[in-house]
Amino acid sequence: METDDRITAILACLREDIAGTYAQKKLDKLDEELGTQDWDDFVKEIKTMFSDKIKAADAEWKIETFKQEKQNTVDFIIEFKALAMKADIDELYAIFLLKKNVQSDIIKTILGYLPIAVPETLKEWKMAITLIGQGYESTER
Repeated sequence: METDDRITAILACLREDIAGTYAQKKLDKLDEELGTQDWDDFVKEIKTMFSDKIKAADAEWKIETFKQEKQNTVDFIIEFKALAMKADIDELYAIFLLKKNVQSDIIKTILGYLPIAVPETLKEWKMAITLIGQGYESTER
């Protein structure tokens, strides 16, 4: 089977959402070009187009269900930060998820601060959670 035929066959299977839009544009482009596309370049393009989106969706699902429970606070914050970067979520949503998924006693302590001292940015929230969490963990030993 010729390379263009293989590429066309694969593109024909891509019908839904973003994949369908990509496939149609790619098929139109192949019709316009006189030469053939290199198979390795096509495979690389497909991986680049779709693998990052799948990883981001997986990371978003993980961060939404990622609870601290008994995990060390510093370890939790490091893993949370990595997931937030992979999921590419905005700062307000990340703050919401921290408030929802960090141990409730830590969040209650922070929200008990004077209004002027309550964290506003994601960086401030992570720092406050880390400091209070480490304080709780040091008293548990």
